Amino acid sequence: MDRYDVLITGAGPIGMVLALALAKQGIRVCIVDKAAGPGTTSRAMAVQARTLELYRPLGLADEVVAAGKRNPAINLWVKGKRRAHLDFQSAGARLTPYPFVLIYPQDAHEQLLERHLAAAGVSVQRQTELAGFEDRGDHVVARLRRAVRGQPNDVQVEARYLAGCDGARSFVRRNLGTGFAGGTYDQLFYVADVQARGPAANGEIHLSLETSDFVLLLGYTDTGRGRLVGTIRGERDAQGDGLTFDDVSRRAMGSLGLEVEQVHWFSTYRVHHRVTAHYRRGRVFLLGDAAHVHSPAGGQGMNTGIGDAINLGWKLAEVVRGDAPDSLLDTYETERIAFARKLVETTDRMFSFVTAEGNFADFARTRIAPLFASVAYGIGPVRELLFRIISQTTLHYRDSPLSSGAAGRVHGGDRLPWVARQGVDNHAPPARIDWQVHVYGQAYPDLRAWCDRHGMILREFEWGQEHEDAGFARDAGYLVRPDGHVALCDPGASAQALEDYFCALGYRHFMVCEPRKTVL
Repeated sequence: MDRYDVLITGAGPIGMVLALALAKQGIRVCIVDKAAGPGTTSRAMAVQARTLELYRPLGLADEVVAAGKRNPAINLWVKGKRRAHLDFQSAGARLTPYPFVLIYPQDAHEQLLERHLAAAGVSVQRQTELAGFEDRGDHVVARLRRAVRGQPNDVQVEARYLAGCDGARSFVRRNLGTGFAGGTYDQLFYVADVQARGPAANGEIHLSLETSDFVLLLGYTDTGRGRLVGTIRGERDAQGDGLTFDDVSRRAMGSLGLEVEQVHWFSTYRVHHRVTAHYRRGRVFLLGDAAHVHSPAGGQGMNTGIGDAINLGWKLAEVVRGDAPDSLLDTYETERIAFARKLVETTDRMFSFVTAEGNFADFARTRIAPLFASVAYGIGPVRELLFRIISQTTLHYRDSPLSSGAAGRVHGGDRLPWVARQGVDNHAPPARIDWQVHVYGQAYPDLRAWCDRHGMILREFEWGQEHEDAGFARDAGYLVRPDGHVALCDPGASAQALEDYFCALGYRHFMVCEPRKTVL
């Protein structure tokens, strides 16, 4: 029987990111998918700034950015006129190296991830699906069904942990019995990859608020190629699968002055808003759409799933290596489920506003919303807050048991604020995916000695006004997790604070806890 540290079912972006993160940390991974190859349609398009930040330690960010289309703004249209222009560059330039929404079709994204997985020594086992599993307390036994010459062939494998990245109809979730509370929107969605022309076919994001029959255009070239997302109303909605692009209302598209010249791909679907009750049961975990689904408003779905993978990946690696106790894995659900619930609630409100019917809803959409967006976006702090929400850079884990202390305006659990000063980038990834200590100013000798003794990465940054503006306290110590969130903020930057932190968690990563001597 083949044995692995982690078995991953589902080789979409979430499963492959998890596999890559684990492989780069020396964990033996098996990843399976029932499809014969990566996806061939664009599907998820938006890659947010926080995802690109998380990609840096995996060696993915530069290549993904180079391959995608930087989308610098969102434009709101009403009755054929652009009423608001929300510029990401001005809003996010001080917050992240990636002040834009990257448009990168999922099929190309998956192909890139699979290439990086292969370079890390991991091959996706295609035409293989999870047919059953049993959690035996100290390991999981799984039954895999492989297609051999067109015939099913079942084999058993053993893994210390199982990760279900197998989508909204997750086999893993159904067998865990964790539920999937929520509902389904009444509206029928369509997506279409098109070649178009007109003033909106300029490579930016455009949203028509003409009526509840809205349309969103995500440009991924400067020459009119892009993704249309919208709803189908009225009698055509009931026809379901038999619909074509000819059944789509042209009213919202007309308000963008958009003329579709060619349709490369078209599909319709229903959208759910659901979150499972548990992300973990024993040695089995749920990630991505297997754990949460919501409306496409804001382009958050795939990015949230990738955040799941990065969060769980470093924790699994620590536990598998024996550096941390199993209780570390409980923090995966604690940290991620709260964000998923809030995200579902937020996107549900956004979608309900955009698609609500009636005279008052039309008035709010076409008169109030564009005016409010333009005025609010002219206020610096509001502009930055809107960008933080869309980019997921506002996400924090302050309520996590892994988060402690505050120094300056930075709290334990916060995403590490980004500062690039005199060519020095505090988000630059270290040589290995691991914990770090940051000091903005000078580190004390005892802290330096502790980090040397335990192999802890210590980064000292020459103090500057940029650090104060970002919220750091001078000479304070910031313990940074492998996923770029601050675990401990210590104004005194003492070695003892680090030692106490790891001992309280029962952590063996740096062997900081000396065994107590028994006095007879």
